[in-house]
Amino acid sequence: MSPDRAAFKLTAMMKLSDPDITRHCPERDVYNALLQLDGKNILELGCGRAEITRAIATEGQNRHITALEVDEIQHVKHLAIDDLANVAFIKAGAENIPCPDNTFDIVFMFKSLHHVPLDLMGQALLEIRRVLKQEGLAYISEPVFAGDFNDLLKLFHNEENVRLVAFAAISQAVDSGLFALQQQYFFNAPMFFTDFADFEQKVLRVTHTDHQLSDELYAEVKRQFENRMGSDGAHFSMPMRIDLLRKQR
Repeated sequence: MSPDRAAFKLTAMMKLSDPDITRHCPERDVYNALLQLDGKNILELGCGRAEITRAIATEGQNRHITALEVDEIQHVKHLAIDDLANVAFIKAGAENIPCPDNTFDIVFMFKSLHHVPLDLMGQALLEIRRVLKQEGLAYISEPVFAGDFNDLLKLFHNEENVRLVAFAAISQAVDSGLFALQQQYFFNAPMFFTDFADFEQKVLRVTHTDHQLSDELYAEVKRQFENRMGSDGAHFSMPMRIDLLRKQR
């Protein structure tokens, strides 16, 4: 289900979460409804496996993307990509963006702000403002600490604190006038794994975080995952918050 454009309303004050999320859709429906990406110079911070990078680069026209990633393993894979001529991959972090001032129309962070070191989140937001053009937009996507996938994840990787710090950094950036809050949007993003091996490859063995599970914890994670298995795999829902910020003079 695509988000209803009428649901995108200006929010008077920032909210960490929304207990009444009813919208279910992939995130691509959200950023495509909120933003016009064609003809834009775009920066993505923390591009991971570059799956969203590829979608943004190939679904529109005249889009130019600079995609940053700090994970050396993923960056080596990025450099082997030879079919995305409109994407430049750079190994760098959000707290030190190697790009000139006033360069980008849109900056994306897809579930990556909370991975920035806690003491550098404020610096990352300063950097985002620096590289954005006047009236440019920062689209910051962060998971809400709730939902069935979060219940599984927190067994071995509890992100509650880092997500709270990320939200506090965004709130401070708005309160201080660094950015204007254009709007917030909440939705449930579907997640699917064909089996536990798929979950292990995509989540437990991510290269940006070294998950070290004891045998007992591994068995418990596997048991709880398999309790979710149906005939076609395991379906989860991840509540998400979008903070859309605008650079103003």
